[in-house]
Amino acid sequence: MTTTDLTHLRNTARRAPHRRRTAGRWFVDTGWRHVVAIAVSVFAVFPLLFVVSSALNPNGTLTGSNALFSRIGIDSFWRILSDPQNPYLRWFGNTLLVAGVTAVASTLMGALAAYAFSRMRFAGRRFGLITIVVIQMFPQLLGAVAIFLMMSAIGDVFPAFGLNTHIGLIMVYLGGSLGVNTYLMYGFFNTVPVEIDEAAKIDGAGHARIFFTIILRLVAPILAVVALLSVIASFSEYLIASVLLIDPENQTLAVGLVKLVSNPRYADWSAFSAGAIMAAIPVVALFLALQRYIVGGITAGAVK
Repeated sequence: MTTTDLTHLRNTARRAPHRRRTAGRWFVDTGWRHVVAIAVSVFAVFPLLFVVSSALNPNGTLTGSNALFSRIGIDSFWRILSDPQNPYLRWFGNTLLVAGVTAVASTLMGALAAYAFSRMRFAGRRFGLITIVVIQMFPQLLGAVAIFLMMSAIGDVFPAFGLNTHIGLIMVYLGGSLGVNTYLMYGFFNTVPVEIDEAAKIDGAGHARIFFTIILRLVAPILAVVALLSVIASFSEYLIASVLLIDPENQTLAVGLVKLVSNPRYADWSAFSAGAIMAAIPVVALFLALQRYIVGGITAGAVK
């Protein structure tokens, strides 16, 4: 085909009338997706509006909450921050401490276990993976009594690790999160080529050096995902924290906030909503900081 023929084809294509898609055709192609996205967004955001409206309601109750933002004030925020019987700032600090230590430790422990299951071949490897999956099928509620008795016995020997201590609560969280984190990371570790390990071993690197200097950098997305999930779980966990933490000064946000609405005579839902909004700020900030890792980490970890 000569240059003249190509020029003629281009001119013909430019002169051809452009057919505009009708509204019906657009809806069939892509429009329905926008409708579904808007419906899902409204479904997700609407409950949050009720929480914000309740937090700004100075009455302290849910009366009239159906009329969103009918009354606006910051009395509930001031009330929960200044109430000496409900040390919210102390609860907030306890939660940040427990969530931070649990996230770092559980992520490191899960990564070490996942590396061993993914790269090493040893007796009981398959049985260990199956056991991890089976254990996750049982809810925490079944082990609440056993955990309480075990921590009570440990506290008699080592008071710093027993009941009513943050270290004891962190230890329980680490034991519960090891299984699910290991299995989630195991799928991601399998996507990293084994040839990288073999090349490092030829250069004289051992397992520890390969893990800390090479593998951890390659699996950063799944580390971010596991750390985020661990922080969210620590912020929202109530059952084990309410069993182990007795003194109000040592309690976490989930346990302390429930106390605000546990009184059947007067439940301060406005203060509860205000505390929940402030408690969500660190989680949302961490989510926004790690969002570029989340999609890749979750999808890649589910490949194998």
